[in-house]
Amino acid sequence: MSWLRLVGFLTMLTVMTVGVHYYLHARLVKAPAWAEPWRTRARWLLIALGVSIPAALVISRTLPRAAAAPFSWLAYLWMGGIFFLLLLLFSSELIRLAVWAGSRGSEPASPERRQFLSRSIAGTVSVAATGLGGVSLVGGLREVAVKPVTVPIRGLPEGLSGLRVVQVTDIHVGPMIGNGFITDLVERVNALDPDIIAITGDLVDGSVPDLAPHVAPLGELRARHGVFFCTGNHEYYSGAEAWTEHLGTLGIRVLGNEHAVLDHDGASIAIAGVNDWTSARFGHGHDLEGALAGKPDAVPVILLAHQPKHIHEAAERGVTLQLSGHTHGGQIFPFNYLVHLAQPYVQGLHDHEGTMLYVSSGTGFWGPPMRLAVPAEITELRLTVA
Repeated sequence: MSWLRLVGFLTMLTVMTVGVHYYLHARLVKAPAWAEPWRTRARWLLIALGVSIPAALVISRTLPRAAAAPFSWLAYLWMGGIFFLLLLLFSSELIRLAVWAGSRGSEPASPERRQFLSRSIAGTVSVAATGLGGVSLVGGLREVAVKPVTVPIRGLPEGLSGLRVVQVTDIHVGPMIGNGFITDLVERVNALDPDIIAITGDLVDGSVPDLAPHVAPLGELRARHGVFFCTGNHEYYSGAEAWTEHLGTLGIRVLGNEHAVLDHDGASIAIAGVNDWTSARFGHGHDLEGALAGKPDAVPVILLAHQPKHIHEAAERGVTLQLSGHTHGGQIFPFNYLVHLAQPYVQGLHDHEGTMLYVSSGTGFWGPPMRLAVPAEITELRLTVA
C-alpha cells in the first residue's frame, strides 16, 4: 500500500474510530453515570483502545512482525469487541425506543429510572459482548477443519471424475499468523494427497523481507499436478510483484491472467487464474479473456478468482468451476449479511447459470482473530459427473 493510500485510509479509519468510540462512551459511560473514579477510568480506557486501532495499522507497516504482533493482537481483539458492542447496543436502542413510546402521554421517567435503565443496558451489553467475544476467539483459534465438497459437473469427461482439488485461501500471514500455522497447514494439506492445490489469494499481509520465513513451509506443498495461486487484494497492499516472484521460488505457479493445461488420466483440464478485482488500481487489472486465450476448445476450466463477483463473466465465458475466497464467509455472524451487499455469493457451492462456484469461508482470519458460526476451512473438492 502506497503512503498516499495509507494516509487516506488512516484518515478515514480515524474518523470512523472517533465516531464509534464517541457513541460507545455515550452509551456505556456517560448515560449510566458511573461513580468516580470508574467513570474517568472507563473514559481513558476507551480513548486508549480507540487509539490502538490506527496505531496498530501504522506499526504493522513500519516495524518488524515480531515487534508489531502485540499491538496487532490488542487492536484486533478490541475491534472484534467493538463489533459485538455495537451490534448489542444498536439492538438496545429498540428497548429505549419502546420505553420512550410507552411513556408518551404520562409523566416523564424519573432521572433514577433513566439511570437504572442505562446501567442495566450498559452492564448487560458489556457482559454479553465479552461472552460472544470469548466464544468467537475460541472459534477463530481452533484447528482448521478439512471440509469435503463434492462438485457435480455436467458433461465432465469420465477421466476427470474423482479429480481432487484442495483449496486454501485468505490465510493472511502477518502479525498474528506465522510459520507455525503454515507448517501445520502444509502437513495437513499434503496428507490429503491432492491432484491440485489452489491458493486463491490474500495469502499475506506484509512484505517479502518480513514474512518470507513464515511462508517458507509452503515450498513443501505437494500435489500431483502442482500448486497454483492467484492474487487477492491484500497482495497488492503488500507488494504483489515481489510476492508473485517470491512464490515462484517456492514452486508455486502464479496464474496472473493466464492458464495451464493439465493431463489427468487421459483427459485434459485447464486451470486459469485472474488478478484480483481491485488490481487495476495498482497497474495490473484482471483479464479473464486473456487468461483463457489459446485454451483448447471443449477442455473444462477451473478458474481461480479471489472475489466471487468474477462469476458473472466466468459464466458468460463458459468456465466450468470457479474457486473464490475473499468473503471469509462473513467470519463473524451476522456480518455475512453485510458482505452479501458487495458480493453475489458469500460462502458454499453454487450453480450460477451453468458455472459451478465454490466460495471458501477462508483458512485464516483477518482483523479480529475471531470466528462466530463461520468456521475456517481447508476445502477438499472432488469433481464428479452430474
